[in-house]
Amino acid sequence: MSISSEASTPFHRGEEEVQRRQGVYESVKTWGSKVVREYLPEQHREFYAQQPFVIAAARDGQARPWVTVLTGKPGFLTSPTVTTMDFAATLPVGDALGGALTEGAQLGLLGIELATRRRNRVNGTITATRGDGFSFDVGQTFGNCPQYISERHWKPAAAPAAETSVRGLTLTTDQTALISSADTFLIGSGISDDENRQANGLDASHRGGPSGFVEVQSPSRIVFPDYAGNNHFNTIGNLLVDPRVGLLFVDFEKGSLLQITGRATIDWDSEAVGEHAGAQRLVIIDIEETVQQDAVLPMRFSPPESMVRDLRLVDRRQESDDVVSFYFASRDDGDLPGFKAGQHLPLELHIEGFSAPVARTYSLSNGPGQGVYRISVKREPRGLVSRALHDSLQVGNIIHGRDPAGDFTLPEGSRPVVLISAGIGVTPMLSMLHQLAARDPERPVVFIHGARNGRLHAMREEVNMISQNHKNLKTLVAYSQPLPEDRIGEHYDLEGRIDSDAIRHAVGDLQADYFLCGPASFLGAMTDVLSGLGVEENRVNVEQF
Repeated sequence: MSISSEASTPFHRGEEEVQRRQGVYESVKTWGSKVVREYLPEQHREFYAQQPFVIAAARDGQARPWVTVLTGKPGFLTSPTVTTMDFAATLPVGDALGGALTEGAQLGLLGIELATRRRNRVNGTITATRGDGFSFDVGQTFGNCPQYISERHWKPAAAPAAETSVRGLTLTTDQTALISSADTFLIGSGISDDENRQANGLDASHRGGPSGFVEVQSPSRIVFPDYAGNNHFNTIGNLLVDPRVGLLFVDFEKGSLLQITGRATIDWDSEAVGEHAGAQRLVIIDIEETVQQDAVLPMRFSPPESMVRDLRLVDRRQESDDVVSFYFASRDDGDLPGFKAGQHLPLELHIEGFSAPVARTYSLSNGPGQGVYRISVKREPRGLVSRALHDSLQVGNIIHGRDPAGDFTLPEGSRPVVLISAGIGVTPMLSMLHQLAARDPERPVVFIHGARNGRLHAMREEVNMISQNHKNLKTLVAYSQPLPEDRIGEHYDLEGRIDSDAIRHAVGDLQADYFLCGPASFLGAMTDVLSGLGVEENRVNVEQF
């Protein structure tokens, strides 16, 4: 991301072309301008200051992208202002980007906390260098969803006695083995104007999947599947414009790095795409050069966390024509790890026809402390996991789950809360309603929800029941296309979509914390509405499904 073909969107022409190809351009265009910022929010500044490493992508003297790791004790990376970052870090001798981190160089950064699966992306420009590091101006920054990240914990390790690196033009046997067993790698891409010799931005990103999801086709070619993500298509859009690419594979046990630079080709729809579970396309990398650095990281990582426990389905309930709730207990009926309202549940399912488990995360829709995990899932016609859940998962079946996670949660205190959702975005809001009714019934709450009609309005009766136990809860429901049997005043309150008038009527001049959940187009519209109503940006919390 860096140069936009339209002033209203932060995306460049390559990203926009892929968005149009995938049919998401209109929804992402508005939403992207809300989540892609030109500054670091406070929580992201704090996040980076806590990290022992950050991923960096830059170009060498031949304008080829490479990816590396900048390391230090937590606090080596600081953010003096919302638009600047300072690094107390240098690269090892022999790193592919040695000598490239100079004043004026473009840099793509990825902060990723493997233990919690949080990640944040930043790109910008190096403004000054020092003997022990450099300063950086933020161009763009945005958060990422936690999908496809394998959880790992780190511990310090002794620095190597001598730094060594070996360059090559093709993969060795050991490098092939590392790639073929990887569940994680990092990728750097960007766009550049070669004619004017001006770089126009870089991006560092994470790719993950089941162990072995990257295929080594030959010593000079590897292939990996591109799964569904946030629909920004930053990496794919970059490669569409500029096929030069950098990859980084990490040997987490030994602290070694394998850096690769090459050129990418995108396979959009061949038969080979269908051979990879969940892949939307394949990316083929023709390798131009490699750099191997052994035991160079001052840290080591644990193996990927095993599943928290087996989860047993104890109930399933139809909530609307297209939504079913699934209730899970532990296999042995022991206590489940607790969660906060608004968090999500990472799951892995074994689906017939696929050799590796398929991972997804779903917001928990029940309240904390109820002894079970409940997810409420909309059946998507082309959704691999949602169809499997709806069509095949029966009471008594076992699936695998990790600890609930996520920071889309209610703040402490008594400040009023406004919950605004659309469609299946109601799920984390329900969890919050349960928590507020049980633990904070005096706190003012406004619940605003949009659905198409009564047949597609999930959890309606449950919200009505909660409202009876929370005297300070006010609700407003809008149907965009009500059916003849839907009665205004009984089943819904407003015909049409949620707009500024509806929110102003329901909320008034309430000074509150706002929580939004729904599809990208809805979130873009709602953030515009709230901004127009004078709601401060730091009071708006967003979760996209």
